[in-house]
Amino acid sequence: LPMYNAYYSCRFSALSKKYRKYTGKELPNITPHILRHTFCTNMANKGMTPNNLQYVMGHKNITMTLGYYAHGSYQSAQAEMKRLTA
Repeated sequence: LPMYNAYYSCRFSALSKKYRKYTGKELPNITPHILRHTFCTNMANKGMTPNNLQYVMGHKNITMTLGYYAHGSYQSAQAEMKRLTA
């Protein structure tokens, strides 16, 4: 059977409760969507091309990938300027 987002969300919640029970510590709210977004953002920051990101994430349209994961930062813009002017 295919696994759905709700299944993984329930599993994460159960694991978080077990962790809290055994350690007495609270975990931040982690969901499959947050893990997916973090993974994709990290891959974009490490230089994965938008087309490869689109393929890995299963986006039909490149604008989805570019709109959510191709954000620039001051540090990345500065590094790119140094690379291009060297």
